[in-house]
This record gives sequence, structure tokens and C-alpha cells, in this order.
Amino acid sequence: MTGVTVNDTASPATDTLDILAAAREQVLEQGRGLDERQLLEVLELPDARLEELLALAHEVRQRWCGPEVEVEGIVSVKTGGCPEDCHFCSQSGQFTSPVRSAWLDIPSLVEAAKQTAATGATEFCIVAAVRGPDKKLMAQMREGVAAIKAAVDIQVAASLGMLSQEQVDELAEMGVHRYNHNLETARSYFPEVVTTHTWEERWDTLRMVRDAGMEVCCGGIVGMGETREQRAEFAAQLAELTPDEVPLNFLNPRPGTPFGDKEPLEAKEALRTIAAFRLALPRTILRYAGGREITLGDLGTEQGLLGGINAVIVGNYLTTLGRSATADLELLNRLSMPVKALSSTL
Repeated sequence: MTGVTVNDTASPATDTLDILAAAREQVLEQGRGLDERQLLEVLELPDARLEELLALAHEVRQRWCGPEVEVEGIVSVKTGGCPEDCHFCSQSGQFTSPVRSAWLDIPSLVEAAKQTAATGATEFCIVAAVRGPDKKLMAQMREGVAAIKAAVDIQVAASLGMLSQEQVDELAEMGVHRYNHNLETARSYFPEVVTTHTWEERWDTLRMVRDAGMEVCCGGIVGMGETREQRAEFAAQLAELTPDEVPLNFLNPRPGTPFGDKEPLEAKEALRTIAAFRLALPRTILRYAGGREITLGDLGTEQGLLGGINAVIVGNYLTTLGRSATADLELLNRLSMPVKALSSTL
């Protein structure tokens, strides 16, 4: 693989300054994300300094991203039956988890987009549980994207697995503005999570998407058994990719999957991770995604919004329940956080 390098040389500032003082100068004042070694220092801060860390991450978010929060809805156009063995995923056809293979028709897809727009969301993401799209799925995407654009004013994103160059070009031509393909975890831990394809294959798809002019949405799942060192590695690798958006999921153990018996991440560790990712990616959309409900609960969700998060997925996820869109929008209103490009339907 080429083009993937991570700067793990400690900043000279950390030799003489406390890590948060160094981060204040480097990230808040200069807009330069922390490197891998610095991120590990952040992740190893004691609980007594968590409030200070979250406050700094919130300042960074306000300084480099502004006060607005981006709201998104997602829907699965093809659920279950995926041939890959991602150990966290109940949609894999290799596990006994109870998700049946199903396709969503075009009228239902358009209706879901309309409902998403009605919440004030600015983006609607079409997701399919596949290794990569076949001709049938690409044809459905072309029809579906055209129907959505004709019916509702909302940006369309997609997440269809690994792509060929031809498929990347076709999606860009359709008007898909952002493509999601998660790296899932650090390169060093990836073989413990997936064995049917490589981390490098995912990276190659993201590189082609970026080169085609689409926005890159790439994140992963925290709490799958990785170490703090590997979380720091993962954040630094994402920063190297310079994604437009990073969806941050927390493992919600699914029955019947190899990770089904893992314990959810402890809330303070999740908040520490949110802040560290913000300090690695000062200008990036950092989106709450799956698992925040069981990992953080209502209070922790609020703390994360005041600790670096500046986007949320509203409603349900692909195979798990989320908070209601109304509850999230009410929380944003209470925190005086404006929703980006609020839909006129509200």
C-alpha cells in the first residue's frame, strides 16, 4: 500500500508542556491536529481531567467548525446477507444473528428520504449490506437517486462497500455528493475484526472516491477490544486521510456475532475518545453514530455534544434502534446548537 503514513513523532511542545496545554496551542490556536503519540497521552489522561479535556475539545469544535450541527438520516436499501465476516455486524450472512436479507423498493426509499428531510436533516444516506455493488444495485441506485432528487431537496450520500473505479465514476455522475466507507479500526487491529478483506482494500476505495471529487465519509467503531494505543493509531490514520466526515460508532454487541459477548465501552472512555478524535481532526465533521444510546445514555450524549461532536444521525440505525429524531432536535435546541441548513419543512 502507498500513501498511508502516520506521523508519530511527538511534538516538541509535549516535552515541556502538559498535553492539554500543548493541545491548546497546537490545535485550538494553530488548527493542527495532534499526532499519534500525543493522542495516546490524551487517551491516558485521568478521569479527574475529563471535564477539562471535553471543554477544550468543544472550544476546538467551535473555533474550527462553528456552532452548527449537521443532521442526517440513514436507510438500508439492501439489508442482511452480506458475504463478509465483519465480527461486529449482524448483517453478515456468515453468522447466526437474526437479520434477514431484504431489499427496499424505490417508492419506500423516496418516502424515507421525505421523512428524513422533515426532521430538518440535510443529508440522506443510502446503505447496502454488500461487499461491493453489483449491476442490480447500481441500477437501483441510479433510479433511486434520481427519484429522491425529483421529490425532495436533500443531499444524497451512499455506503455500498468497496468500489471499482468505474463504479466510483458512476456514483459521482449520479450526483452522490458523499460516500461512506469506514476503515472500522486501526490498521494493526483490523485482522482481529475482519478476515474476508483487508484494511488496504478499504483505503483504496476511499482514495478513488476522494480523487473523483466526492466527499469522503470514513470512521469506525470504538470498543471492539482495541487498545488505547490502537485508538490513537486509528485517529491518526483517519487524519492522514483528511475525511470530510468521521462517523464515530460505539460497539453495540449483536447476538450471534463473534463480538456479541463483549461489554459496551465505559462512558468515560467513550467521552475521552470523542475528545481525542476532535483534537486529531479539528476541522472535520465528527458525527455521533451507532451505539451512543447504550454507551453514553442521555447525559453522556449531551456531554459528547459539548465535547467535540458536531453532527448526529437521527432516528434508527441499520439494525438497531436509536433515539427519536424529536429527542435529538430538542436536545440541540436546549443546548442552543443550530441545525445546519434547517429544512423549510420545520
